[in-house]
Amino acid sequence: MDNENNRPGEEDVDILEHHVDEDMEKIEITARRPFLRTLALPELGGNTQSAHRLLAYSDAILSIVATIMILPIAHTEIRPDQELQESLHQQLARKIAVYLMSFLIVTVAWAAHVRLFQVIDHLDDTVSLLNLACMMTITFLPYTFSLMASFPEMPFGILFFCVCVIAIGLIQALMVLYGFNNPYLLNHQIQMSENQLFYREHILKIIARGPIMCFFAGLLAFLSVPLAYTVLVLVIFLPHLLKLIKWVKERSRGSVEEQPRSLDLFSFHLNEPLSKERLEGFSDGVYAIVATLLILDICENSVPDPTKVKEKTNNSLLEALSEFGPAFLAYFGSFVTVGLLWFVHHSLFLCVTKSTRLMGLLNTFSLAFVGGLPLAYQLTSEFNVKSRNELKAIQVSCFIIFFASIFQFAIWTAALFEERETLHPSVRYGGKEHAFMFAKLSLYPCVSLVTFFLTCFLSKFSAAFFHLMQIIVPFAFLALRILVAVTMVIIQKITWPSRSGDVVLQDEQDAELPSPSLADD
Repeated sequence: MDNENNRPGEEDVDILEHHVDEDMEKIEITARRPFLRTLALPELGGNTQSAHRLLAYSDAILSIVATIMILPIAHTEIRPDQELQESLHQQLARKIAVYLMSFLIVTVAWAAHVRLFQVIDHLDDTVSLLNLACMMTITFLPYTFSLMASFPEMPFGILFFCVCVIAIGLIQALMVLYGFNNPYLLNHQIQMSENQLFYREHILKIIARGPIMCFFAGLLAFLSVPLAYTVLVLVIFLPHLLKLIKWVKERSRGSVEEQPRSLDLFSFHLNEPLSKERLEGFSDGVYAIVATLLILDICENSVPDPTKVKEKTNNSLLEALSEFGPAFLAYFGSFVTVGLLWFVHHSLFLCVTKSTRLMGLLNTFSLAFVGGLPLAYQLTSEFNVKSRNELKAIQVSCFIIFFASIFQFAIWTAALFEERETLHPSVRYGGKEHAFMFAKLSLYPCVSLVTFFLTCFLSKFSAAFFHLMQIIVPFAFLALRILVAVTMVIIQKITWPSRSGDVVLQDEQDAELPSPSLADD
């Protein structure tokens, strides 16, 4: 008994000695690098700061830049006597395609920024100023996008866009080189590594991939504009295609090449862990900006002219505002839609324990369509009631809402394929919250699809159906939990009356399980 009682103490001593040995080994590594010790002195003087505030600032700028690129499309002038369907084919379809491509390329730049600050963990004045220069170049992207959207067949718009992307890549590369020349700014793991050169080359490859392809796209623009656009699309999808091809080859050979654990943060596998916090921060920025953009059109276009109020309504402001009723109705409906899509996104990521690269890509597609909601608002508030253009505008709005929500559902589906690593036990297959999450994520895709088809068959009531959808959905979310809970109780009593106690017990046991990341450690 005495020996057994002493065992924990002996183990504690062994663990303590192990950590002491590790610390001594790190001190010896630092001693072998006098330049590292010299460069670390500014950190002791307080000249370095944490990167958290700079990352929040950068994410805010990137999310704003990605979102405001919808404004040139939303503000495309369509005359009341002009057919919206004709405009969609001639103007809007082309601009929307360029917008989606540009939005996704901005998210590629954001992802490279995420990777960069997984390597650089601390800041000094030089890194902060270089990052500001990078953000200034990024904020110029919406102007280059406007040129591309307005002059899609001219090469200079593409060239200006590519020059901006190349400049962003060069500034980020300078930040990497500066960081490795001042190792006290780097991630602690890289600081203590004997192979810093490998890490530097790896992160430079990640940063340089997009700018190099944009360089070739800029050159090709003078030979073939469609070919240049094809290369720009490859900027978005090439890393995913290459890794998918590699994954298929490994599966066909029956062997999977395992990468060193030290490179987990910098690999490009489809199941690679991303920064869930940065993903949520960027997404929240997009939702917040979209919700704010909606009011800009109200402030700009729905304020009566004082002269007209005096002449036409005898100074009755209430009467003058009545003609803007459809615009106010469209605004409140659009804001509710944006808010509820954010609510679904927030609910989903509360249940996500670790995001994957595929989930991040699907989230980007969802955000791209969320960014199109100001266009949906602009269209639904612009045309006369029960006109042909109003019908097409409502169908376009249903289309945008459907794809914004169906990609959220796709994130959930992708997470279920690796549920033990990506989801909380309560929302996995058989979990007590699984059915509720499924119903919550499928509500908007189903409602928007049903509304779209109803407008096709009952076109006279299209506006009524659309506004009814916007009114009903919030109450549907409130009633959904009660409905799902009652349904699950009924199913359990009918199907598994003898196992209901076991199911509850299993749910309680699952809820007590540690998260996969902790379990793996």
